[in-house]
This record gives sequence, C-alpha cells and structure tokens, in this order.
Amino acid sequence: MKIKPGTGVFIIAEAGVNHNASLTRAYQMIDTAVSCGCDAVKFQTAVPELVMIKDAPKADYQKETTGNKGSQLEMAKKIHLPLGAFKELKKYADEKGIMFLSTPFDLVSIDTLEELKPEYFKIPSGEITNLPYLRKIGKLRRKVILSTGMATLKEIGDALKILMAVGTKKQNITVLHCNTEYPSPFEDVNLRAMLTIRDTFKVKVGYSDHTLGIEIPIAAAALGASIIEKHFTLDKKMEGPDHRASLEPQELKNMVVAIRNIEKALGNGIKKPSKTETKNIPIARKSIVAARNIKKEEKFTAQNIAAKRPGTGLSPMFWDKVIGKVAKRDFNEDDLITILR
Repeated sequence: MKIKPGTGVFIIAEAGVNHNASLTRAYQMIDTAVSCGCDAVKFQTAVPELVMIKDAPKADYQKETTGNKGSQLEMAKKIHLPLGAFKELKKYADEKGIMFLSTPFDLVSIDTLEELKPEYFKIPSGEITNLPYLRKIGKLRRKVILSTGMATLKEIGDALKILMAVGTKKQNITVLHCNTEYPSPFEDVNLRAMLTIRDTFKVKVGYSDHTLGIEIPIAAAALGASIIEKHFTLDKKMEGPDHRASLEPQELKNMVVAIRNIEKALGNGIKKPSKTETKNIPIARKSIVAARNIKKEEKFTAQNIAAKRPGTGLSPMFWDKVIGKVAKRDFNEDDLITILR
C-alpha cells in the first residue's frame, strides 16, 4: 500500500549509504520511501579521500558492525556511490514523485549536488564546526537542514551565524536535534533539547533519530518537530555500518502512519466539542430528574431529585436553583424536572 505524503511534519527517509554502493539497491530504496509515504529520500554524497585521512579510525559502532580490520577510509570506499550516480538518483526520485536529498561530506560533493538544484542542503552533525564547509553552503542561499549531534548550544549558534553571514536567511534554516550514536540509547536522546534549540535561537526545529524502533521520532513529532529524519534499510542483516540502527520497510511505514495520526490528533488547539462527539453530549451528560414520585406543590430537595442520563433536560449545573423551588405539577420517578410553568 502506498501512503500519501503529508503536508505537516516533513518526513525524510534516510537511505544514507545503506545501498552499499549498489545503484540498483538505491533505486529500490527510493521505491520503498515512496511506498511508505515519506516526503523525501536522502542519500550521502562523498569523495572518501576528501573526507578522512588514510588511517582515520572507525567509530566503535562501525567496528561492531563492520569488524576491527581496516580504516574508516577503506570502509567508506566500499559503501559510497560515485558522484555521477546522484544525477541518476535525482532523476529517478523526480519520476517517482518524491523529493531527492543528499548530504555532502566535502566541498567537491557540495558542487556536485548544487548542479542538481536541490531544494534543501543537509549539513550533517560532523560538519557543524567546519567553517569553510559552512560558508560554501551558506553562500548558495538555499534552504538548509542543520543536524546538531555532539554540538553545544554555542557551536549551534556559531554555525547559524556563519550560514547567515554569507547569505542564508534564518527562516530558511531548520535545526535538527540529534544524538550521534548508532543506535542511540534512549536515556541519551534528551528530546527536550529540541525545544531548547527552538527557544534559544528562534528557529524551526526537527529531529534526526538514531534510536532503535519508532517511538522517539513519533514523540518528537508530538513535541513539535517540523522535520523527522530516520535511517532505513532494505534488510538490517546486510553488511555495513548503519543497517543495525535503521528501520526495515514495514517499520518505516508504521512510523509514517503513526506520525500522520499524531498530526491529525494535535489539531488546532481550540477547545470545543468536535463534530464526532457532539452527538454524544445528550447521551453522556445528565439532567435533573425526580429521584422518586413528587407531588404538586412539594418542594424540590436533595433527597427527591437526582442527576441522571440522558442530558436532554435541565443541566445539573442548575441544581442550586432547583433546590427549594415548588413543583408546579406531579412528577413520577425519573421524570425530567422542569421548574417553569
């Protein structure tokens, strides 16, 4: 079943490098993102030799998923697509009706993606302290999504200043709270930090998730995230650094459905009876009724009246006004009480 993308929370299906350098698999991931109802599918663009030195060590999670042997560079070469592939992926995504995005990890990759005229440039957490990188993207004056894993508030503020100083408008920047561990422990997520970022910098905020499961991105949507980014894979058992912390297609679909339901449930904030519940008002509410037979001219007391369903008569909110009044006619038990002639 294909789910229609939403118009509220912008959901990015993060394919990343989970295609393992297979263009065919990357096409399949675009198809999956479409069928799951995501708004965008995002890849990662890099020239590995420009991103890391030859003996750059792997992260602990990368060692756990790809083994201790080899450097980070050797691993990256095996899982990154060549720069020319992204034009084909953009074309395919356009044909399928889903937004194409990719995160550049070096200056050459920025140029490659700019030729494709993306609607957004995604800045990954690791580049938030990369001044020449930030300046290059900021000068493009496109919409920017800035991930903030590992960052302090000061570092976020500095990055925003750099982007805006060279031409990117603040209203075109969305800052994503993020925890850079794969998978992220729940106790380290600190979702409320997303709201701190929003209130501190007066920017749009969202959340990039690396936890296992779908609960946390759903909670982020309920907290007000305007963008949700989540890694997915075609099969968690595949070799590669990010598969383990990614969703499989059915999980991704479940997440999208849940977020869309949350959007509906959040509503407009106006407290009033909804269309569907209005019909239940007389059923669920109560009226003032006779607790026993009451004779004409007998006074109403707390002992001879009661509040019972349905709510088609005098509201119990008029209880004090009824007490002490004189019955104008006989009432049988359970009759609706009236105090007017």
